[in-house]
Amino acid sequence: MGLLKSFSHRLLFRWCHFTEIVTEPLPDKCIIALAPHTSNWDFIIGNLYSRAKGFHCDFLMKKEWFFFPMGIFMRRLGGIPVYRSKQMKSTDLIAERAKEAKQFRLCITPEGTRKAQPDWKKGFYYIALKAQIPILLYGLDFAERKIVCTKTIFPNGDIEAQMQEIKEYYADFKGLHPEQFIVHNS
Repeated sequence: MGLLKSFSHRLLFRWCHFTEIVTEPLPDKCIIALAPHTSNWDFIIGNLYSRAKGFHCDFLMKKEWFFFPMGIFMRRLGGIPVYRSKQMKSTDLIAERAKEAKQFRLCITPEGTRKAQPDWKKGFYYIALKAQIPILLYGLDFAERKIVCTKTIFPNGDIEAQMQEIKEYYADFKGLHPEQFIVHNS
């Protein structure tokens, strides 16, 4: 086990007392949907997890995090800046990148923000649909200190039904700030 992998494993599972329940295999190409996203700690835990398990995973993050010199560090970790104000057809570009790559793993938080948001972003679904890759549903439960992945979604184009299925999967997970996680409209 490499030094970084060993350190990340020890930090996440021994010192931070997280456990994992992961029954889904990790394919070479996939979208990893990670929820709930209620704190910047989600990013840290997710990064520690991928390093502890020995796999690389890119991630989308708002462009404001890519200022100099932080941008160099974020890109090195796998960060891809998101320019929310521009119409860039990002889902098409990322789906093409996924199709062409030998290995492609992209972690996205479906809510798109750390604030309470019942209307989840659908870009992750469209990327997976266009690239014909699965979506692994990873839940981060701070109340029980668990990282869980027991479901994979294969996008079929019925976005409303499958988004509902995805939201139901995450309904019982507790983020670090549970009041900031909403699955359904009130």
